[in-house]
Amino acid sequence: MKITKTTSIWFVYLLECLNGKIYTGITTDVDARFNKHLAGKGAKFTKMNPPSHIMASKPCENRSAASKLEYQIKQLTPAKKRALGVSWHDTIKDKIE
Repeated sequence: MKITKTTSIWFVYLLECLNGKIYTGITTDVDARFNKHLAGKGAKFTKMNPPSHIMASKPCENRSAASKLEYQIKQLTPAKKRALGVSWHDTIKDKIE
């Protein structure tokens, strides 16, 4: 029997914090990672800026792609991050409807 490594789907996600700031991160499980952020066990940023909700997430083909997209998003202004989150949400909504 040939054993292969299972491939995880990586996501880039956007969190809105209680103070209005936006956090960008990557993970294989958005809900579990969000719960870690809520518990104060996530990133240093979210310890200082507690998150209120998940704004949006986007699947990527692998960790490398997710990391590259995360870096690009972190270069954006908060307004552009919000617009991106809305566009991701609308794209997913369109696929469901």
